Amino acid sequence: MAKVLLGFMGAGKSTIARGLDPDFVDMDALLEDRLGMPIARFFEVKGETAFRQLEEEVLAELLKTDKVISTGGGVVISPRNRALLKQNADNIYLKAGFETLYQRISADKDNQRPLFLKNSKEDLAEIFKERQAWYEEVASRVVDVSKLSPEEIIEELR
Repeated sequence: MAKVLLGFMGAGKSTIARGLDPDFVDMDALLEDRLGMPIARFFEVKGETAFRQLEEEVLAELLKTDKVISTGGGVVISPRNRALLKQNADNIYLKAGFETLYQRISADKDNQRPLFLKNSKEDLAEIFKERQAWYEEVASRVVDVSKLSPEEIIEELR
């Protein structure tokens, strides 16, 4: 059974996944390898519908493994992905408030996310609010990551 980490950008999915298993799968990196280009570029060229279709295929494959998986923040947008996730018993929603996440994203100069660059703070807050309900819908566990260090989160998940 896969251990799936879910949450909005800035929640620490990749950091926590790496701490749980150095051989974790970064779903966005895997998708970019398959696409042969950055996700943002694929969105521009082929559109979101084409991307979500490939994302569904990759998620279905990964859920059949026993890997630790760091998902992209938008994986829950697709009803099909949510249905797939509901069949997996170990989905961990790394939850934090919007202001905490926004501060983390703003401070992360090494990873400037396209969604962050293209949207106002208000628009991002709306996207967050919509996705939050979906994360909670598919989560088997919710961990509040706003006041914990990555090490404390990893310890709690072990």
